[in-house]
Amino acid sequence: MTQLGATVTRDGIRFAVWSSSARRLWVSIFDHAGSHETDRLELQPEGQGVHALFVSGLAAGTRYGFRADGDYAPEQGRWFDPDKLLTDPYGIEIDRPYAYHWRLAARRNEGADTASLMPKTVALALSKPMTARAPVFSPGGLIYELNVRSFTKLHPDIPEEQRGTIAALAHPVIIEHLKKLGVSAVELMPVTASIDERHLPPLGLSNAWGYNPVTFMALDPRLAPGGLAELRDTVAALREAGIGTILDLVFNHTGESDRLGPTLSLRGLDNQAYYRHQPDGRLVNDTGTGNTVACDHPVVRKMVLDTLRHFVRHAGVDGFRFDLAPVLGRVDGAFDPAAPLLGAIAGDPVLADRVLIAEPWDIGPDGYQLGNFRPPFLEWNDRCRDDARRFWRGDAGMVGALATRLAGSSDVFGKAGQPASRSVNFIAAHDGMTLADIVSYERKHNAANGEQNRDGHNDNLSWNNGAEGETDDTAIAKARFDDRCALLATLFASRGTIMLTAGDEFGRTQKGNNNAYAQDNAITWLDWAGRDQALERYTSALAALRRAVPALSDTHLLTGEPAESSGIPDVAWLAETGAPLAEADWNDPTRHRLVMLLGDAGGGRLAIMVNGDRRQCVFTLPVREGFRWQPAIETQAIDLARPLPGRSVSFMTEHRIEKWQPVFGQSDAEKLVRAGPARAATGRVRDG
Repeated sequence: MTQLGATVTRDGIRFAVWSSSARRLWVSIFDHAGSHETDRLELQPEGQGVHALFVSGLAAGTRYGFRADGDYAPEQGRWFDPDKLLTDPYGIEIDRPYAYHWRLAARRNEGADTASLMPKTVALALSKPMTARAPVFSPGGLIYELNVRSFTKLHPDIPEEQRGTIAALAHPVIIEHLKKLGVSAVELMPVTASIDERHLPPLGLSNAWGYNPVTFMALDPRLAPGGLAELRDTVAALREAGIGTILDLVFNHTGESDRLGPTLSLRGLDNQAYYRHQPDGRLVNDTGTGNTVACDHPVVRKMVLDTLRHFVRHAGVDGFRFDLAPVLGRVDGAFDPAAPLLGAIAGDPVLADRVLIAEPWDIGPDGYQLGNFRPPFLEWNDRCRDDARRFWRGDAGMVGALATRLAGSSDVFGKAGQPASRSVNFIAAHDGMTLADIVSYERKHNAANGEQNRDGHNDNLSWNNGAEGETDDTAIAKARFDDRCALLATLFASRGTIMLTAGDEFGRTQKGNNNAYAQDNAITWLDWAGRDQALERYTSALAALRRAVPALSDTHLLTGEPAESSGIPDVAWLAETGAPLAEADWNDPTRHRLVMLLGDAGGGRLAIMVNGDRRQCVFTLPVREGFRWQPAIETQAIDLARPLPGRSVSFMTEHRIEKWQPVFGQSDAEKLVRAGPARAATGRVRDG
């Protein structure tokens, strides 16, 4: 198929758009301010649904939009209305953000021309594609999920005019923070242009997350006022610091929503082709947002691939996270791991080496597909999230489940003899409670969303440690701090790729709101001034340990067998007594303690001691002649002469006695000024 969109040449611009059922299509040209339509030119059919026109004398920077005419029968899925100005699906820049207005959803002949309400697409002359470079990120690393706007909106060291933008991520103070955490790649929540859901403006709210796109390539002007160049320059600055960039993209639905939604682009061009429909003409809603993109349609498939190639070639990104990814693999409504689009992404010459991450569920039939995507796709692992929360909440019978998640979830990712885990382990994400709120709120508090607390999940697997929300009780505050440390340590000890959501390293809170998508305010803006710096230092220490001990970031599934070169099993599971866990131990519903003993090819061992009980405990580790156990993370509070409180994860490394040296020296220990059981050995350790 011919190139679609606006192609800028020395002599003018060629406009091309696809529609299989429009009878007539036009390009509307606007003045530089985008406020006055200066010309309306009819496109000519070129075959295979392509309509195009070359307009001489136009140059880069031209503002334009499309219009389409044909049958208008919404009940049959036809929405043609030439009064609706439409964004180019291949547009890579728009001149202003989208803003919802009821006239955008008005029926034909009832809403007047919408040009004054719509952003105009800006024709750009793209520079030569960037030289291909291998991704910085590799599986096993730390992904740092962040919302571009909320991340720096309140950062005191970022120039005020730059706060909340993509460019702010390249600021030295941000890069320093990311490096301190050992971030392998930032994962940017959607940065393409989105529109508010129609119920939000009357409530005085707006979509803060961006998971409601109109088209797929154009960046949101509020997040990237410098356009594509701003993204490219930021990606380059992060890469220079050894940090990759992953874009969270939404191909499963658009902001045109259900039958009452606005006509902005795809709906007005060819609703029946771009979206999936029921046999009776109703829109399929496998996404919970009102519509579902028809990713099994060849033209949609091409548009998705062109979008991904665009961000690789012209921004240099490392890869992509796919929101509600089963939609991309649905063929005639049913998920197929061998779907043409999924295969095309994995096999494309430009995309084949990129990082590909699936959110492996949607709300459609058989929508839960964890473990069913094929390599090289990594997958968000909600079982890791849920089992870790259940264990630390104190649920009975969870020690086996926790061990499985720490070991990389072989029950999910070890199918067909696959040797490595494709798990992306996380405890909290943008969707749901923050890590700090998990241990501070037993139930959701979403009144600010304007839906009488009906929205958001009701089962958060959370606990409050004795009081709901904020409290002055020092004992509760300490218990919450210890639980946060334990959750973070569990994450950093888990095999596979790990993901930390921005701010969870220093105790960000959303006041119990578990669905804060509509809170573009202090509820979601990170409070840099009020961050818990002790928790942040502990997170940095965990990150440094993970980088220093290869066994932690290795993604190969564990076997319990020794490596030939060392004779040390890659894993052993022990009770707190040092004895191997027996079948009865695994099945004991009251057991909340275990030791994960990791070995590496070099003969070293790392003990991860988990005490999920609130009582203190003495742990005993097996000894080897000539070696001794020492804390992997030193703290001033450590005292091996006495047991320490429970509710903690501790790390011990084995060293030759004559060459022992802690992973972190006293200078690092002195920084951990706030004592807590998660930063010390879980009890006394007996060694040789």
